[in-house]
Amino acid sequence: MHRQYVARKRARFKGCNGQQVNIPYGSILEAQDGYLLWNGEPLCVDTSMNAHNFFSQNDDGLGKERGELVAAILARLENQPGMSEKQREERQARWDKVWEDSLCQKYKRPEHEDFWLWSHDFYDAPVEDLRHIALLIGAKV
Repeated sequence: MHRQYVARKRARFKGCNGQQVNIPYGSILEAQDGYLLWNGEPLCVDTSMNAHNFFSQNDDGLGKERGELVAAILARLENQPGMSEKQREERQARWDKVWEDSLCQKYKRPEHEDFWLWSHDFYDAPVEDLRHIALLIGAKV
């Protein structure tokens, strides 16, 4: 269980208590009992989409780098509207590398056999693993 997270980008959303938050990039949050805390109050569950979208675990002091790597990997694999056929083929080639890589496989949610969803462990992965994935697909960090 991780104890500290860092905002990898500005976080604007309604917290679990219904209050709107506006958390600046680089802010440090504590974790307790499965929740990220902001100003001592529960903000969101540490495995939630809000946690995945805005925060990176920082117990090792590498949360900002972890966040940059996660964001770069996701952006490199993202489907963009208006992509040309060549761009779609290049994107598929990157996904093929992910599917074939044994390190990447440990970060795939196993309950989905025919499509890829990153597991919670991907968002908390060691920086070395994320660097490997970024290099594999040519993500720029």
